[in-house]
Amino acid sequence: MSVKTRPVYLLAGGRGRVRKMPDPLIQAALAEAGKPQPSIAYVGVASGDDASFFGFISNMFVQCGSGPITHALIAPDGADLNRARKVMEAADIVYVSGGDVERGMQVLADKGVADFIVGLFREGKPFFGLSAGSIMLAREWVRWRDPDDDETAELFPWLGCAPVLCDTHNEEGGWEELKAALRLKGDGAVGHGIVSSTAIKVYADGRVAAIGGAVHRYMKRGGSVERSADLVPGV
Repeated sequence: MSVKTRPVYLLAGGRGRVRKMPDPLIQAALAEAGKPQPSIAYVGVASGDDASFFGFISNMFVQCGSGPITHALIAPDGADLNRARKVMEAADIVYVSGGDVERGMQVLADKGVADFIVGLFREGKPFFGLSAGSIMLAREWVRWRDPDDDETAELFPWLGCAPVLCDTHNEEGGWEELKAALRLKGDGAVGHGIVSSTAIKVYADGRVAAIGGAVHRYMKRGGSVERSADLVPGV
């Protein structure tokens, strides 16, 4: 990656959880813009660019000290993609929303916007994501060609802005998808389970810092996937 790239903040969110405002995780991500009240470009493809979701998240960002939030509409039929690109170029920081990971990536691919986003990142634009958006910003993920056949599991690439393998707020489910992804990797591969209401800060060289609480880690050793020591803030 270019030396211009900035750390990426991957936030977990968490179903059914109310975030206390102002949220220090969001504030930490916004601080990467390097200015007070940074403007945000909102990329909502994982939720189909749902307007009510945009409104809810925008209110959170304002409470956390952001400047104006502009919806870079991409998913709708007839969306003005040139305008979406200009919104992202002009913003101080780009946010990738939660929703459905595969759906979001498919929209970016179909609309020809994925490479543009990666290019912005490599030029130094700061990014952060929440939930599915965090997974989209990471290196790769797992999917099944046949959901009823574990043998059809395969890895496929995401945006790759954060050079990690991660999942978000699935601690109650035992991180099964994260483990499945690691089984497809070589020995020594590490996966991060970003626990609800925590985050990780990922540097271009692969270093990872936990924010807001312990992050679960798994490693593939000798062909099996095992729990490693948690990544904790300050380490």
